[in-house]
Amino acid sequence: MDENSLIYGLELQARALTPQYGESNDVCFFIATNSLKPTNQVHLIQYEEEQGSVQSKVFEHALGEVWKLNSCPRNPRLLASVYNVQKGAQVLTKAALFTLPEDLNPDPEQLKSEYLPWEQVEVLETEALGERVKTIEFHPNQDTLACVVDNKVAVMQRAEASTRVVAEVSVSGSSSGSAKHTQHFTTGKWSHHHQGHQFLTLQDGNLSAYDVRDTQHCAWSINDAHGQMVRDLDCNPNKQCHLVTGGDDGYLRIWDCRMAKAPVFERSDHSHWVWCVRFNTFHDQLLLSSSSDCKVLLTCAGSVSSETQVQAGLDDSNFSGADGEERHKLLPDGLLQTFDQHEDSVYCAEWSNVDPWIFASLSYDGRVIISKVPKQYKYQIIF
Repeated sequence: MDENSLIYGLELQARALTPQYGESNDVCFFIATNSLKPTNQVHLIQYEEEQGSVQSKVFEHALGEVWKLNSCPRNPRLLASVYNVQKGAQVLTKAALFTLPEDLNPDPEQLKSEYLPWEQVEVLETEALGERVKTIEFHPNQDTLACVVDNKVAVMQRAEASTRVVAEVSVSGSSSGSAKHTQHFTTGKWSHHHQGHQFLTLQDGNLSAYDVRDTQHCAWSINDAHGQMVRDLDCNPNKQCHLVTGGDDGYLRIWDCRMAKAPVFERSDHSHWVWCVRFNTFHDQLLLSSSSDCKVLLTCAGSVSSETQVQAGLDDSNFSGADGEERHKLLPDGLLQTFDQHEDSVYCAEWSNVDPWIFASLSYDGRVIISKVPKQYKYQIIF
């Protein structure tokens, strides 16, 4: 076991992990289980770096097995889940909002079960939009949700209690007459830029950005971004127009949406589907990716990062540097480290939103591993 890693095990299978984005002091993550057993769980874990330990709070997710989690960046107590529910012979994928209680340390004698109680659970009305919700995405700055369901993207204005479809793709039938599943949206995410008006979507091998102020207003698109299905995407929070994708072809690719013909950076270090890709929000030359090859990879894309611009500016002005925080060194492009402590498909890998050198990964067998960027790379960047 790597000295920089710590394992937290769940009793049930799991594939949903998200940082507690609204928390600004402690390194915390939410994990949810994906089991057909009656009771699924949501774990809120807090990593104690000095003690090298994890503290956890466990809640019941009685609605069904969880496929996706997202936490609200403005409210640390608010969480969105996407889950399956049985309706007769039909399986629907629905969504709900969960609010944590203010007191996470109640008197044990007052608890009615082994689980901490939610303050509120609100099932979102999505059946009118479609049968399978893919994700619920919190807007970075507003009380707004984006819901990706089947072939639609809907924006939910919470304050006005209104829902508006802003994007819809046509679903043509296959030769057998049934709708092609791959023509539905796969997932989506808000852009960090463009004044918060753009929402990015994945559909099969294609990537599109919609301006949510209008209906069916596609701002730009990249077709055939991967040879096979694109599984995930992430925006570079520090460099406008740059985003990263991962696909079933095993590639990690960085795109500039202004030059859609070819990626500006790519690696093919995974041997199976790439399920998750993430820019480091502080040092965007660092990328995480996870795959069903049971590995988490730490990759450097310094040549196309925002830190390249900073470095070039310093070099041009021969700046010796009073502001040490701005002068980050670039690592060479390529694979930096392979984390191979998982024994099953790794569906999620997420950076801490508090500490830029810590990340968590989750494999289907319920193993959560909290890891750190190796010290040699950390020191090369900051010194």
